[in-house]
Amino acid sequence: MLSKLIQQSRAFSLNQVHPGELNYLALQYWAAFGSCFTVLMVLCLLTLDNTRSRSCQAWNVKFGLVCFVIGAALLFLYSTTGLHAIWKLLWVFFHGFAAVKLVQHLLNTFPSCVSFGEALLVTVGLVLYFGDMLAYTIEKLYGYMTSSELVFMQYGFRRSEIGIIIQGLLLGLLLYLVVLKYLLCGWDGFSRSTYSGARICSEKGKSLIFFASLGFLIVVIIPSWMQFVQDFDIHPLLWVVRFVFMEPVKRLSLCLYWVCVIYLSVLRFYNISKNSKIERILLRKYYHLMAVLMFLPAVILQPKFLDLAFGAALAVFLTLEIIRVWRIWPLGQLVHEFMNAFTDHRDSDLLIVSHFSLLLGCALPIWMSSGYNDRPLAPFAGILSLGIGDTMASMVGHKYGVLRWSKTGKKTIEGTAAGITSVLAACSVLLPHLASTGYFLTEHWISLLLAVTVSGLLEAYTAQLDNAFIPLVFYSLLCL
Repeated sequence: MLSKLIQQSRAFSLNQVHPGELNYLALQYWAAFGSCFTVLMVLCLLTLDNTRSRSCQAWNVKFGLVCFVIGAALLFLYSTTGLHAIWKLLWVFFHGFAAVKLVQHLLNTFPSCVSFGEALLVTVGLVLYFGDMLAYTIEKLYGYMTSSELVFMQYGFRRSEIGIIIQGLLLGLLLYLVVLKYLLCGWDGFSRSTYSGARICSEKGKSLIFFASLGFLIVVIIPSWMQFVQDFDIHPLLWVVRFVFMEPVKRLSLCLYWVCVIYLSVLRFYNISKNSKIERILLRKYYHLMAVLMFLPAVILQPKFLDLAFGAALAVFLTLEIIRVWRIWPLGQLVHEFMNAFTDHRDSDLLIVSHFSLLLGCALPIWMSSGYNDRPLAPFAGILSLGIGDTMASMVGHKYGVLRWSKTGKKTIEGTAAGITSVLAACSVLLPHLASTGYFLTEHWISLLLAVTVSGLLEAYTAQLDNAFIPLVFYSLLCL
């Protein structure tokens, strides 16, 4: 968020962006800062109770106090600048409170699915996304009821239709999970008393409730919110169809290409996973290569259509995961057996998240690069770091790696060197296609080398699921 804010500041100095867009991004940055700050302060307080050494506890108290004073001072300085100071401070506090509650719920509900760092990343992202949706809805609501000058979070610029569609679809499905839980619990209680143990009738009834409510959500409820905040001239689903057929040959050909790549790759890799002793972690790296084949041409040829396709793919993944977890008849068990063929130690029986992280790792740099972007390689951050760098590091390290970074870890120096070299080689191939952007300067190559090296070393250091945050680190360094 900080790197994006600095990039937008450069654009504002060149009169390339609306002032409201810069103010909006500043509010988003401080909301992210407040969320991380509050969660880490709560974690610091919790660790004090578990620290046995007095000297270590004293150091933790001093360090935590210094961080608290610095963070609180920065938040206070931001909240006292400009109009609506109290509202700004409350808005940041709301994000921090929501982040603490959500991260606690996430770790308690799915204890074996995520580490604390992964939970923090997911939590802050969701809180920011929900907060943005809430702020935009409040702005529109107050705009209809009163003067828009009364709303402190007024944007001052028009949001893109694609961004609104993706936001409404994804957040609508996440909110739908809460409603679905009560719907299915109510149906289970009703079916036990009505069908007297007839399990197939209960499963079919649960399936009917799920698909009927999901269809009503996608066709009626979510489009109603989209119409309210964006003023589409037609139904949002029809807008999507019209958008696809604005360039029918290119976009439908791209869809056909994606379907062919997915079908051939999944069929091949599924058979390998069933009949081969190859390690799951290496098998999953083939999907990283598949992501390169799918997304690299689209970023260059159809970036706006790819934005929409990423949102649709995430919605499909989320729907399939709901079907798998709740074993919705007749697809639940089939999806569960298929997905289990590609899991490893970082997934659990309750949630399978690696495919979400891979898709988000490729999508987030592209989504964040929409609008003004003076760093042409920034949209490729996910594809380069995951599809090329991470894949080459794993394959070379597994086959040729000898020198390990640590005695307990599996990451090797040879693998890290291969990952960094492969990303630099891919950048040298991409840059000629982006020559018109003026990126061929010596200091840019130095900064590119620094960004690739830092990202590669971070990938070697971490033991967490790095599909989401390594692309964000790489993207941030490129933007800076």
